[in-house]
Amino acid sequence: MRKLELKGIFVPNITPFTLEGDLDKEALRTCVRFWLKGGVSGLVPCGSNGEAPYLSRDERREVIETVVNEANGKAIIIAGTGGMSTRETITFTKDAKDLGVAAALVVTPFYFKLSNREIYAHYRALLESVDLPIVLYSVPKFTGFSLEPSTIAQLASEYENVAGVKDSGGSIGTITEIIRLVGSKVSVLAGTADVSLPTLMMGGTGAVIAVANVFPKMCNSLYEAFRNGNYEEASKLQQKISYINEVLVKRHNQLSAIKEALQMRDLPGGYPRMPALPLGEEGKKEIENILKTFENFF
Repeated sequence: MRKLELKGIFVPNITPFTLEGDLDKEALRTCVRFWLKGGVSGLVPCGSNGEAPYLSRDERREVIETVVNEANGKAIIIAGTGGMSTRETITFTKDAKDLGVAAALVVTPFYFKLSNREIYAHYRALLESVDLPIVLYSVPKFTGFSLEPSTIAQLASEYENVAGVKDSGGSIGTITEIIRLVGSKVSVLAGTADVSLPTLMMGGTGAVIAVANVFPKMCNSLYEAFRNGNYEEASKLQQKISYINEVLVKRHNQLSAIKEALQMRDLPGGYPRMPALPLGEEGKKEIENILKTFENFF
């Protein structure tokens, strides 16, 4: 099964909601067309930026189905299927498989503090229960837990359906170690924009980055510049993307900031679901300024 290669830029896409907090599928379809026009390799519905923890099981299915249908084979769809329990994660992953995704992105369980032994057992149960390529997902800023490179290596050596790893810890040292251990077996993807180019330089295969929601073309240009050996151009783009990431992802609630940026680009990003709130006026001004600065990259 480990024939699925994940290369390039993947959008961990937002989920548009109405002001009342309802899922806006028509807005999502419009955004999917925008992301695909930007040349990205794939989309990742129901991930962190898709506000997955705020979605019901039925809503997750609706989001994934909408993205799969609108993409219509033009991009790789990797659905976020992680849950707080192993049982829930298996259920979400089976749902995603039934809807025709290429792979599932599975975050480490969150809320309760778990040991490496428990995390390993969680993924093992999933990998033995669902016949679908799985991308292991470590995002300690949200979960409070960092997936250890040794655990990743153990899972990748034992299960053919481990297709990749997304590391959002932001440490190029950790990513480098993951690449050393499993880079010849699975796809290693940067999960934070700051380390997109460094990850590629160390042997990674791509990136799943929030900035690509708003600047898909710029992010894809970085990957293409690297792929074509134009490292100077790739470096310049990385500098720009890192600055945008500082504003959109680090300085504000990224759920609200990304949606505000899309709205300013005349795209129906919708509203964040409570308890997240839309940005205040000061935040909106910062987003407006950064969009003006980089409007040539639209």
